[in-house]
Amino acid sequence: MDLVPQLRRAILAQSLPPPSQSFLTTLTTTRSPPPPIPSLLATAKARLLASDLTNTSSSAIIDPSAPVFPTNIDAAAVKEAKLAQNIHTQVIDIENLSLSRWEQVEELEAIERGERTRGRQVIRVVAPEDGETDADGSSAAQNQASSRPAAAPSAPATTGGANAVHRLVLQDRQGKRVFAVELKRINGIGIGKTHIGEKILLKTGAFVARGTVLLTPETCTLLGGKVDAWHETWMEGRLARLKESVGADRP
Repeated sequence: MDLVPQLRRAILAQSLPPPSQSFLTTLTTTRSPPPPIPSLLATAKARLLASDLTNTSSSAIIDPSAPVFPTNIDAAAVKEAKLAQNIHTQVIDIENLSLSRWEQVEELEAIERGERTRGRQVIRVVAPEDGETDADGSSAAQNQASSRPAAAPSAPATTGGANAVHRLVLQDRQGKRVFAVELKRINGIGIGKTHIGEKILLKTGAFVARGTVLLTPETCTLLGGKVDAWHETWMEGRLARLKESVGADRP
């Protein structure tokens, strides 16, 4: 039996971006005999999730007929609409709207200094000197630990808590970019969780309001992946961009 249709069905069954015919042919004919379907599927998945959906060269691995955003999806005059088909997108940007940009700057700078937040306290993570004791003979570390309620260190606020709201910029196969906002919290979305270039499937029926896609766990599927070069560049410049946006020109 021809491996190409088998592999295509296996890829689509996992909600992955639809592969091009040339990509499938290359995968199934490079080795003789070809690897088993599970091995081919794993290779195809890794390649698809690490690809740029907008690559239109002859070597593109995404099906050029894959669905794209409606032409008027970003029209602010359209009060409400629904997507008529599944659309594969990739993340170009992400921001935590639950924190002001200045708060995000402070949080990132605290992390760089080796600090973490716990409740309303700022705790510097520095180990006490060995043998350091108080007058009663107890160690300074023991007294510091007993002076505040026991609690597990919280994750940095920029990673997104249960009440966080994130805004993403999503891009389709043709390069069209659209804002998307969490209407309901999606645990897999967050700074430090979501990678730039990560693939997200927007499902049929997803709401679009005033040019913005409203994300819920029921109407989108996080597929994972990232475009390494994009992610590294975005991470390196994120703090600088936040500072610039709030006029925090610090050395």
